[in-house]
Amino acid sequence: MNFQHYDLGYRKAGETVEIILSGTAVNVQLMDSSNFQNYRAGRQYRYQGGHAKRSPVHLTIPHSGHWHVGIDLGGYAGTVSSSVNVIRAPYRLPEIHDAPLASVPSLVQRDPPPNTDDHNYYVREYDVFISHASEDKDDVVRPLAHALQDGGLKVWYDEFELKIGDSLRRKIDSGLAKSRFGLVVLSRSFFGKGWTNYELDGLVSRAVTGEQVILPIWHNITKQELLDYCPSLADKVARSTGTHTIEEIANEIVEVIKGD
Repeated sequence: MNFQHYDLGYRKAGETVEIILSGTAVNVQLMDSSNFQNYRAGRQYRYQGGHAKRSPVHLTIPHSGHWHVGIDLGGYAGTVSSSVNVIRAPYRLPEIHDAPLASVPSLVQRDPPPNTDDHNYYVREYDVFISHASEDKDDVVRPLAHALQDGGLKVWYDEFELKIGDSLRRKIDSGLAKSRFGLVVLSRSFFGKGWTNYELDGLVSRAVTGEQVILPIWHNITKQELLDYCPSLADKVARSTGTHTIEEIANEIVEVIKGD
């Protein structure tokens, strides 16, 4: 079957795909990658859209992911020309759980009792550690680290680029264990490092006790994007660069740690 194909790449939920047509009425179909492969192979598939007699056609991306547009005549004779444009969804402030940090006592890890021989305890060498994607260093991480240092805290963060693997998991576990407060800057860059194959909640919360031990910082992401990658993180107490300044986030952290 002959068809026109547009690879839209990764698109966000809520974005609008505008298809401009000229010529014969055609089938216009918006498909994710799996369904597009079935469409191309002549197998059963699902799609958004259908038979279009007028132009332009507007279709909404139902959820974040990799999307394609297929345009065909459905076996009938005729000709058609087309073009595709993606209209970005208007940015909306994220809906986060922004309760006071002091209301989550498990966020600040306590020092071990004096004369403790248990090797499971770590000496708290740092007040705060920060996990992040290197792409977010200039906009968020470095200014945040300096603001925390200016507040009198000792900050642990590494100049690493997030990758899949046990080595990163050990770094985060060790950094958190040796710090009194943990931060993870969640962004599209963070997600894009391959973390979709792992359960993020295993890194940022205690699976056994259910305690929240890391503060997520949302950077240029929506709640829906976070839900797409790790639903269990969406209801954690968090801060967002869309609703708080770096200085406000740092000041609250300093206050919680120094008040502990």
